[in-house]
Amino acid sequence: MSTAVGRSGTEVWRALRVPLLVTGVAVLITFVLLITGSTRTSGPFSPDSAAPSGAKALAALLENHGVDVTGTEDFEDATDDGAGKTLLVAPGGSLSRSDWEDIAAADWSHVVLMRPSSRALEAIAPGVQSASQTMPFDSRSPGCDLPAADKAGTATVGGVSYSAPDSAIACYGDGINHTVIRMDAGGTTVDVVGSPRTFTNDELAEDGNAALALNLVGTHSELVWYLPQYEGNSYNENDADGPPLVPPDVRYIAWALAFAAFVVAIWRGRRLGPVVPEPLPVIVHAAETTEGRARLYRRSRARDRAAAALRESALGKLQKAHGIPRRADPTAVVTTVAARTGRDPAMLHELLYGQPPADDSALMSLSHALDVLTLEVRHP
Repeated sequence: MSTAVGRSGTEVWRALRVPLLVTGVAVLITFVLLITGSTRTSGPFSPDSAAPSGAKALAALLENHGVDVTGTEDFEDATDDGAGKTLLVAPGGSLSRSDWEDIAAADWSHVVLMRPSSRALEAIAPGVQSASQTMPFDSRSPGCDLPAADKAGTATVGGVSYSAPDSAIACYGDGINHTVIRMDAGGTTVDVVGSPRTFTNDELAEDGNAALALNLVGTHSELVWYLPQYEGNSYNENDADGPPLVPPDVRYIAWALAFAAFVVAIWRGRRLGPVVPEPLPVIVHAAETTEGRARLYRRSRARDRAAAALRESALGKLQKAHGIPRRADPTAVVTTVAARTGRDPAMLHELLYGQPPADDSALMSLSHALDVLTLEVRHP
């Protein structure tokens, strides 16, 4: 007759239903948070971020001056019809060359590129190139005839600088490279800004930074504030970058599953489960254990240890029978036992606390005397 050692389907379901339920709830909560949070932008230079590196102060300043600011991370919002509107592209993300070409073809009236990549410059601001060295972050005068910069005056700028074609207006530089460049590209006004830090919450109140930001960005009543992500919306066969390796939806699903696994790990990590009884391979009786220990004592001639074990056992019985505390002083133990048994206290002290026996015969005599004493306690 064979015995099944595996779990039945019902037992497996009972063991897994709670973890599956917790995982499902965690995934659902993650998806809800992702969906509800997708309408708001976050991170560095975000119009919703109040962190020092955010730009919530600039967004509030623009709205106070009648500019409708729409923050988005959706690539389709950056490729809509942009006639009569301004598009601000924040730093970060990694769009393909075809994505930037789609943005350039959206016919925006005004495009502001914050610390753009070389792909963005090729597609939207041709002729503008990044300099090899960065510019120290410091107060600088405009040094140009751009009205927006001239009205703002001195601003705190630095970081990435650019060289511009002769047709462009270059401001806030060292005479060769500049951090703010304005040019006309196919009827679209393009501003290239290499110092987004100038317009962050931490620096907006310094020098003429707020005035410069308002004059550069607030040129139209509608502003789309786009924060690029790590994938766009399209690609073509001629694009050297090719299609994105990881689709956007997979990223969110992976984050949701990772969060669910983290919750389950915390929930189940400290549980060791019930104690599993295991039958002993051999049952050793107490008498056999005592006999084996006695043989070990005899082989090693450990009469002192054998005598100590016998006396400790006898003292335990005496203390239990007479109600003597286990940590009682030897004098108190001897006095109590002598009063109860009528024996000589000196002989009792030698019997219970004396020197180890000198030979095996003395050890046997000690064992016999202790047995007699304990028997007297049991049968007074």
